[in-house]
Amino acid sequence: MNSKLILAAVALALIAVVVAIAAASVFTPPPVPGSHDVLSAAELIRLAGAVGPESLVFDPSGGGPYTGVADGRILKWNGGDWVEFAVTTSKRDACSLPFNPAMEHICGRPLGLKFHQKTGDLYIADAYLGLHVVGPAGGVASPVVTEVEGQRLRFTNDLDIDDEKDVIYFTDSSTEYYRREFMSSVLTMDKTGKFMKYDMSSKEVTVLLRGLAFANGVALSKDHSFVVVVETTRCRVLRFWLEGPNAGTHNIFAELPGYLDNIRRNSEGEFWVALHSKNGLVSKLSASYSWFGRALLNLPLNFKQLHYLLVGGKPHATAIKLSDEGKVLRVLEDVEGKTLKFISEVEERDGKLWIASVLMPYIGIYKLP
Repeated sequence: MNSKLILAAVALALIAVVVAIAAASVFTPPPVPGSHDVLSAAELIRLAGAVGPESLVFDPSGGGPYTGVADGRILKWNGGDWVEFAVTTSKRDACSLPFNPAMEHICGRPLGLKFHQKTGDLYIADAYLGLHVVGPAGGVASPVVTEVEGQRLRFTNDLDIDDEKDVIYFTDSSTEYYRREFMSSVLTMDKTGKFMKYDMSSKEVTVLLRGLAFANGVALSKDHSFVVVVETTRCRVLRFWLEGPNAGTHNIFAELPGYLDNIRRNSEGEFWVALHSKNGLVSKLSASYSWFGRALLNLPLNFKQLHYLLVGGKPHATAIKLSDEGKVLRVLEDVEGKTLKFISEVEERDGKLWIASVLMPYIGIYKLP
């Protein structure tokens, strides 16, 4: 038996042990120091016939929130129920199922959302169809950016807008994997993500950062001197300087204990980060050893089984507030996942946290003490 076969056999044996131990819940992620297990008290607003409200946004007059769901629609909460506001494509004959990953490239999958505060237009990061925009009345959105450097956007994820300069900052998580393949992107330590800016006046796109491991959430600082970008697989937030002596450079803003999703700034200039899950042993091993993650993908496991291993078995929710210098100010959790699970965004507004989830059929509202 040659050395490669021996190594493969040992790797599979180790993974089998990991799977067996994980089944016994030994790999449950550890607690986060200083956390407050309070998010189970959140109120839920359920979505009828829809799942996966990934991002939340309010319009310039305070209406909403609006959210994009897995069947490709953007819904608006009118205070009593959800109504359809927009879609990113008119080709929706086969888009009746609430969750159908095989049709996402046809139906669209809206992720990050942001209103232009002056025009009232809603800009949409559609994972498959690129950046789109729809007017204040809603309807079918129009494409803004669908390709960069001659390559079609494969996994458009999030955005933020500088309303004064008419510039959109946005991410493409991978040039190798589609959104429905996000597990492969994470487990292979894919580093093809990009962070870009789009100038509305010149209609030009500039790539600001390359080689990111699952480029994800985006948020401008309050004074617009920098923008923060989530790098999910590396469990960190990067800061890209827009002004000052460090303009054009970037550094690590924060390193956090889990797979980060979206990041949003509050009125005080602080940032809320949503963790899809905390780091367990399996996620740490896959992040440290590329062979481990690839070997997991080769096992006869479906998406739910792989996801179960990666998140440590127990669904939970973790939201972390950062200062404008990247220091952890507050950690709020639903440790047991009693009410909230797999959160993707936290929006602070009027003393409440509006909490989204890319996998669940509801949003949460937690009243801050």
